[in-house]
Amino acid sequence: MIPYKDENPTHHIPYITYAIIVANVLVWILLQGMGLQPALEQSVCSYGAIPGALLGSASLSETGATFCPQLQQSWLTAFSSMFLHGSWLHLIGNMWFLWIFADNIEDALRPLKFMIFYLLGGIAAVAAQIISDPNSLIPMVGASGAIGGIMGAYARVFPKVRVHIAVILGFYVMRHTIAAMWMLGLWLGMQALSAVLAAESGQQGGVAFWAHIGGFATGFILIKFFYTDAKPAMRGV
Repeated sequence: MIPYKDENPTHHIPYITYAIIVANVLVWILLQGMGLQPALEQSVCSYGAIPGALLGSASLSETGATFCPQLQQSWLTAFSSMFLHGSWLHLIGNMWFLWIFADNIEDALRPLKFMIFYLLGGIAAVAAQIISDPNSLIPMVGASGAIGGIMGAYARVFPKVRVHIAVILGFYVMRHTIAAMWMLGLWLGMQALSAVLAAESGQQGGVAFWAHIGGFATGFILIKFFYTDAKPAMRGV
C-alpha cells in the first residue's frame, strides 16, 4: 500500500519540508557514500543510535559480537540518526512519505513550529525503540520515526482528506482513494503487527517498528499542543 498523492492543497511553500529532504539526501551522498562501503558502515556506527551503548546496558564483552567494532555513547545520535539511512530504498521510501504528508502539517504549523514538532517526533521515536530493546547493539537509523510523527499529526488534523494509494499485487497495480484516517490507521496496524511478530520470533535488526509506532503516537498526541494558532488552515477535522 503506497500513497502517491492526497487531495489536500497547501497555502504556503513548505520550505522546511524541502530542507529536510535536501539534508537527508546530502547526508546520504556526502557522509554515507551513497551506500558504498566503508562510508556506509562508518556513518551508521558513528552517528546511528545504539540502545545498549546509549544506556550502558550492554557491552562488546557481554555480547561477543556487534555490527560496529566500537560502541559510541553520545546522546546526540538520537538526533543524528534521523538523517541517516541504510539503503537507497530506505531513503527514497522515507522521503516519499515525507513529501506526501509533511507539507500540509508544515502549512498548518508554519516553519518554526513544524521544525520543532518534526525533531520532537523523531527523538520520541528513538526513545520508543530504545525502550523496546534496551540491550540492542544494532544501530538505529532513518527518518521514518520522525515521519511517523508527521503521519500521526495528519491522522488527527486531516482524518477525512482523501489519499490516493497504489496496492501492488505482483505485476498488477490497483489504485484506490481512501480517507487519511483509514490509510494511516492501516499503516499503524501493520507496524504494530510486525512489532509483535518480530518480538515473538526473537529477531533483532531489520525495521525499527517501535520507532514508527512511538513516532506516530507522539505526533498524534503532540499536535494538540501545536496547532492552536493554525486552526483556520485545517480541513477535514
